[in-house]
Amino acid sequence: MAPIILSCIVFACIAGGALLGIFLRSKLPEHHLSGDTKDVVRLSTGLVGTMAALVLGLLIASANSTYDTQSAQINDLTAKVILLDNILAQYGEETKATRVQLRRAVATSADRIWHENVPGTAKQASFAASAASEEAYARLLQLSPHDDSQRTLKDRVIQTFTDIGQTRLLLFAQASNSIPMPFLVLLTFWLTFIFTSFSLFAEPKPVVWASLFFSAVSAASAIFLILELGHPFIGLMQISSEPLRDALAPLV
Repeated sequence: MAPIILSCIVFACIAGGALLGIFLRSKLPEHHLSGDTKDVVRLSTGLVGTMAALVLGLLIASANSTYDTQSAQINDLTAKVILLDNILAQYGEETKATRVQLRRAVATSADRIWHENVPGTAKQASFAASAASEEAYARLLQLSPHDDSQRTLKDRVIQTFTDIGQTRLLLFAQASNSIPMPFLVLLTFWLTFIFTSFSLFAEPKPVVWASLFFSAVSAASAIFLILELGHPFIGLMQISSEPLRDALAPLV
């Protein structure tokens, strides 16, 4: 489900909790809203608020770690692609066709990583090497070194291409990593309880309504931020694909 939709659901739950508190305040007998009751509810709310803050901090840290890790992997992938192209250029003119194929393979990989120009049914398919990548690898294997220098360069080419493949597999394996739904459900339940207790003992005045509204928006925005960070290749905070796409200039 899209982060914006989940965030709106969280906001609706929290706002519903605030409205429930106001409704209960109007229906409960006065002795249920006494000072002792307020103290117990406030202590309970403080405990739940502390747990919610810990879980929220854990989710933000986890999402930020996912974002940073995959951003570093994209930088590593870009550097290795440039290195591979440079080694092929050192090998000689016979690698020109392979370098052209490499550019096609990079463009195809970028489309698959960022889910661009990819059919909807293929976005969730299991990983498989693209035809462009397989053809590029086949061309590399067909290289026939003429001296020790070229043999060394071919070994480096194969190793670098293998490293690129491993990085690509890591990106694919982590693409489905997201915030566990039980965490979000539990956190939403806690936030709903907290806002219910807030409105239960407060007079329904405009200032109270405004405060509850902006607090609910802030909480939902935090959930939105967590969900966006957990999916670095889609949404508003996605990692840019331009460095990888522009890593290799067209051959002339």
